[in-house]
Amino acid sequence: MEKVKPKKHLGQHFLTDLGIAEKIAKAVTGHLGVRKVLEIGPGMGVLTDFLLKEHWDLYLVDIDTESIQYLHQKYPMLGDKIIEADYLKKDFAPIMGGPYAVAGNFPYNISSQIFFKILEERNSVTEVVCMLQKEVAQRIASPKGNKDYGILSVLLQAYYDIEYLFTVPPGVFNPPPKVNSGVIRLKRNQVVNLDCDEKLFFRVVKQGFGMRRKTLRNSLKPLGLSDALKGDTILDKRAEQLDVQEFVILTKKLQESWNR
Repeated sequence: MEKVKPKKHLGQHFLTDLGIAEKIAKAVTGHLGVRKVLEIGPGMGVLTDFLLKEHWDLYLVDIDTESIQYLHQKYPMLGDKIIEADYLKKDFAPIMGGPYAVAGNFPYNISSQIFFKILEERNSVTEVVCMLQKEVAQRIASPKGNKDYGILSVLLQAYYDIEYLFTVPPGVFNPPPKVNSGVIRLKRNQVVNLDCDEKLFFRVVKQGFGMRRKTLRNSLKPLGLSDALKGDTILDKRAEQLDVQEFVILTKKLQESWNR
């Protein structure tokens, strides 16, 4: 089997260190009793080998035709569980047929988009163990009051418990990226629905961080603040100073002010 060449336009950096691949595979816990795992961007199967050793019911998705052909040769037993598709555009609900975990070495150029899709599918995706650009990994796991804390931090922390596991240097990839990577684990929490209008919650978070240096009183102006709400001390803060629960409270206050 000829090796697959990493493609720059797909943001591919193939992991070559088997020890790190094993560590990532072992970080998948089967949270909530789930056995199905979808690996995003398996490349040449370095992580796949270790996920199979852990006896998960494994599915692979890759957009790269060359990788897909290679994976079919390497893992004939997986058959139609090897899926050639763009993860961002494919509906996995009918394929996975119930809850599943996600694992992978995410392409740097689409890692945030992958997480926005996982958010949409949060009632199916019980766990995520992935490697991505270190600064994005830190942002997702960051607590409030930190400069790394942002939109993805709040939205993902609303539905997942998140741990930053370890840092990975550039030298263990082909080709080496220009930055460090980080491995994180997300486990679905007990929140089925937030105690507020969730669509509005998403809007408030995005709008608040859109002008993160300003107070919420200024950054949320486009949403239409009532005079009563403008005097609320919560608006003296900046978005990065609010945790998930405080954003929920703010969303409810905004909603109530519109209904008066």
